[in-house]
Amino acid sequence: MQPYQGGVGASRVFVLSRNGHPLMPCHPARARELLSKGRAVVARQVPFTILLKDRTRAESAVDGVQLRIDPGSKGTGLVLTDEKKECDERGTTVTVRRGLISIELQHRADQIRTCVQQRAGYRRRRRSANCRYRAPRSNNRTHPAGWLPPSLRHRIDTTFSLANRLIRYTPITEIHVESVSFDTHSMSAGSPLYGAEYAQGTLAATNARAYLRAKWNNACAYCDATGVPLNIEHLRPRSRGGSNRISNLVLACVPCNEAKGTKPVEVFLAHRSDRLARILQQVKTPLHDAAAMNATRWQLTEALATLGKPVHTSTGECTKDNRSAMGLAKTHTLDALSVGHLDHGAGDAIVRYPGQVLVAKATGRGSYARTTPDRYGFPRLRRARAKQHFGYITGDLVRATVPTGKWAGTWTGRISVRARGQHSLTTPMGRVNVSHWNLELLQRGDGYGYSARPESVPSTSRKMG
Repeated sequence: MQPYQGGVGASRVFVLSRNGHPLMPCHPARARELLSKGRAVVARQVPFTILLKDRTRAESAVDGVQLRIDPGSKGTGLVLTDEKKECDERGTTVTVRRGLISIELQHRADQIRTCVQQRAGYRRRRRSANCRYRAPRSNNRTHPAGWLPPSLRHRIDTTFSLANRLIRYTPITEIHVESVSFDTHSMSAGSPLYGAEYAQGTLAATNARAYLRAKWNNACAYCDATGVPLNIEHLRPRSRGGSNRISNLVLACVPCNEAKGTKPVEVFLAHRSDRLARILQQVKTPLHDAAAMNATRWQLTEALATLGKPVHTSTGECTKDNRSAMGLAKTHTLDALSVGHLDHGAGDAIVRYPGQVLVAKATGRGSYARTTPDRYGFPRLRRARAKQHFGYITGDLVRATVPTGKWAGTWTGRISVRARGQHSLTTPMGRVNVSHWNLELLQRGDGYGYSARPESVPSTSRKMG
């Protein structure tokens, strides 16, 4: 693959006019100059935004930028680009695309799903123990049109929220989003399917138990025992997120089934590597991420259309072709930079990408639970309803000045508030308790934790989710 021919640029700084209208992002050196001369003030720490004191939007040249989005199951890439027509050395007009700001949004859908499953487990426990605290609800409840589970709705809401925020900070003229669909049927089978097999499934004219008996020769998958009662066993236990897919099921005798219990198969067969390798050959790639993308792709596009900007969709094949032609690594942000049509035969190219990526991790705004449950789901203690203590809320970005002691100095980070006033501050060196008297508020918590990472250069990494 040919090396990347463009350059690596510094991530730009958001700029607002005197009236708060978005202007073209500027270079960090230009932002430092404006701040040192007193022509601008800091409007927001993360993402870093300055507010001009002597210029309005009407007095500025605003060409506009494009927002390109690469949705994912675990993370989403968002990149602001500047696309212009230029003449190359041969005098031909070509399109050049420059990346200005890269943001990687990390979702917390897995955390949401785990909490929902835990809550459901608490309810089942109370009902099975006949200790109801509310009347049972009917099983024929319906969901409104467009309803999605909370873990899927979270992906759409966070992407929409961040795109809406970027529109307030930059003069976005159009939005480009990658829209892909996955053939989960073929992915589940692990090979292309055709004809009746595709229409009726791989288990057509049979059932799961008969299929497993034929696959494992009526023997236990763990000890090869035959002529004994065989149970259907989950390789990855249900309690650890395992599914009922046929690739996650094996036959096991009663002693092996009881010995394995809720252990992962890697732990249960850690001392028998040959047996473990043979069993893991049948395990297919999980389909959670592919199913999540199929369920949310159109609703994400419809949500972005309500922002009042033209929304253009492109295929994953187009994104891959652009990224491969430029020799870029496979990350969410570089995939987002490659979203949209480029005519490489005519000389169109990506000539720059930001060297730093702003990582925005969704952390939420706290819990609505009024009580802390015990291991069985029953209330153990009551939680305080006040979330603000001494003017601070968990997640606020603060600057702490510690006068004496081991942590003497100035520290910047996010805090977890305590009712006694000794708030816990997260620093690169660890956590330290700081009195509220020694804190200075820099930015209110917005439900995200921010960090930075360098962008990948070689085309060797793999995007996860």
